[in-house]
Amino acid sequence: MSALKTVLITGVAGFLGRHAARQFARAGWRVVGVDLAAPENAQLSPGTLYHRMPLPSAGLAELVRALPPAACVHCAGRASVPFSMQDPAADFRDNTVLTFELLETLRTAAPGCRVLLLSSAAVYGNPASLPVAEGHRLAPLSPYGYHKLQCELLCEEFSRIYALPTTVVRIFSAYGPGLRRQVVWDICERILTGAELTLHGTGRESRDFVHASDIARALVLLAERGGAEAEVYNLASGEETTIARLADLLLGALLSEAQPVFDGRATPGNPLCWRADIAKLAAVGFTPTVGLEQGLRSVAAWCAAELNAP
Repeated sequence: MSALKTVLITGVAGFLGRHAARQFARAGWRVVGVDLAAPENAQLSPGTLYHRMPLPSAGLAELVRALPPAACVHCAGRASVPFSMQDPAADFRDNTVLTFELLETLRTAAPGCRVLLLSSAAVYGNPASLPVAEGHRLAPLSPYGYHKLQCELLCEEFSRIYALPTTVVRIFSAYGPGLRRQVVWDICERILTGAELTLHGTGRESRDFVHASDIARALVLLAERGGAEAEVYNLASGEETTIARLADLLLGALLSEAQPVFDGRATPGNPLCWRADIAKLAAVGFTPTVGLEQGLRSVAAWCAAELNAP
């Protein structure tokens, strides 16, 4: 296969990295993945060329010179608002510093490689109005949000000064089988273990949930058709769902009669309400294919299998 169809995926053994690897392979790309996990624990589909290495690493430059990528999907890094609040230095190192080192490596060793940065809706903070479009004022609420914004600025820097092709993808609330954290997993775990279903907030807080398989499809589209001069795209479903509605859907999927209780307490660093304007991504050809109820049923079934495993 031509080297022009090679994609490098950092953090390939992570939740979104695994989904991206499968989708790029289906689309005819050769997938080269980098992560820290032992090969037997990476859970990658056959055909992925897996390299176990820490990042940043001098070995990455050798790898991209040997297997020049046409695109790099940067999934590596921290993805936890609470962790960033507790340890902002580690979050800065594993997001901002790591992104700089990756961009610098590609600038020198693979200057034609298109970089797709997995950023976050956390850069918006609490939007003044919904749906929120890419041009909305940016006002992060957490170190994680600020560090993702810094990563976006680095993409702009390397694009404008060094002509490195970069694309910024602001992902809203990702979910899907395989993600053992965040609100969908937390609710399922409480339901399935019989724990008290007490949730933070009022239940009126909302998110724009997007299934991991839709995220992976969008990444392939952007690698092939998206703007690459630090162009920014929202990646979401375009639908707003309250946390109370989310809990009801998961209770139904798990055939539970439990009643959620909301404690009324806001979680530091978390926004109140989100709904994305995805018109810009739609213009590239993206349409979400996994409806929330369908997606949550599959996640609920996976959670039940995980938690009931011997």
